[in-house]
Amino acid sequence: MKVNGEQIQLTKATTLEEFLKEQGYNIQRIAIERNDEIVPRENFSDVMLSDSDIIEVVHFMGGGC
Repeated sequence: MKVNGEQIQLTKATTLEEFLKEQGYNIQRIAIERNDEIVPRENFSDVMLSDSDIIEVVHFMGGGC
C-alpha cells in the first residue's frame, strides 16, 4: 500500500486504526483519505487495509497570526 506517497508492505491483516497507532500517529489530530475518499474517524477501527490501498494522512497544525 502507499502512505503519503511511500510504498509500505503490510505484514498482517490490520485495521486502519491499528496501523495508525503502530506508526505513532495521534488519531485525534489527523484526517485520513483512503483511495480518494475521506474516512470518518469513527470508522478507523472498521476499515481493513489492503496492499492496493492509497492512504493520505493529513496532520492538523495549530498556530495563527
